[in-house]
Amino acid sequence: MKRIYMAGPFFDVEQIERAERVEKALAMNKSVASYFSPRLSSETAFEQGTAEWADAVFEIDRREIDQADVILAIIDYTDEHVDPGTAWEIGYANAIGKPVVLFKEKQQGQINLMMGVPATAVLVELEHIATYDFIALPTSRWQGPMF
Repeated sequence: MKRIYMAGPFFDVEQIERAERVEKALAMNKSVASYFSPRLSSETAFEQGTAEWADAVFEIDRREIDQADVILAIIDYTDEHVDPGTAWEIGYANAIGKPVVLFKEKQQGQINLMMGVPATAVLVELEHIATYDFIALPTSRWQGPMF
């Protein structure tokens, strides 16, 4: 069973609800031993928004990516405006050799090629997260346009 790092934006109600659904699907997946969701992590030693807080959160998230077996990245964004934190997490994971599985629930839109090309798989339905084999990591490519 695999340890998953769940990347993705959680800045508005729609994004938070999507993240919650993905977390529930990961919890149901028999190939997932555990998952880390930055949304559920809290750094309370420092005041939110301060440089010390930012440094601590960055180190926690980077350490969790380092310890994960697979990164699952939610890439539903508005138009072509990619969440920069999620983009960084995907890039960092790719640079250190971690497989990245993308989840794009919204059918409209494109995927940035710097995310789509190196992705191990692109899932487009929530049910696929609950049943995807994070051990075997079957591949699938994005079938839509890229920019």
